Amino acid sequence: VKAAHGSGDIMRRNRLASKKINEVTQRDIKLELDVRCQRKIESMLTRVHPEIGILGEEENVGNIETELRWVVDPIDGTVNFTYGIPHACVSIALQQRLGKRNEYGDDYETVVGAVFDPFTDELWTAIRGQAAKLNDKNIRVNDGGLREALLSIGFAKDKKTMEYMMPYFSKLALKIRKPRMMGSATLALTYVASGRFHGYIESKVN
Repeated sequence: VKAAHGSGDIMRRNRLASKKINEVTQRDIKLELDVRCQRKIESMLTRVHPEIGILGEEENVGNIETELRWVVDPIDGTVNFTYGIPHACVSIALQQRLGKRNEYGDDYETVVGAVFDPFTDELWTAIRGQAAKLNDKNIRVNDGGLREALLSIGFAKDKKTMEYMMPYFSKLALKIRKPRMMGSATLALTYVASGRFHGYIESKVN
């Protein structure tokens, strides 16, 4: 939680500042601030748990194939953040190695997670087997029907996946109350967990 707040503080201070772009494609942007935020998180995590590796959006630190590992996305919603749109977050999870791959083909499962939105000062936390929380209060999903649903839809960065998703978007938009495209997959999922959105749909999201 402290590491998420540390990265979030950097984001908040720099939302309207001029940003150095390290890499840009048609549908994605990598900022110097992505790296700076991740290194802030790395320094805080390794200070307390130097034995646990970090699987990061920007770089890996240590051995990421051990029993435990951190998974870090220092800024989810980088394009929003680049344009000064205050809809982005920090995501940190602790994963534990499984004895065998699960039904999704994963070798690890998440046991602890934290997502911090520095622009709304909202902190989502979860421990496997316990109720998820938003600012220390239990949250639950919205079980309303499709006709009254707000569905968040994400589009991946490659053209093929976008073309694959467009027919689903067109069909769903006619059946639900409103579609939303917010620009942060992590925040969309926390909004589902909080009951703000009824669901989130995206193909090939990692």
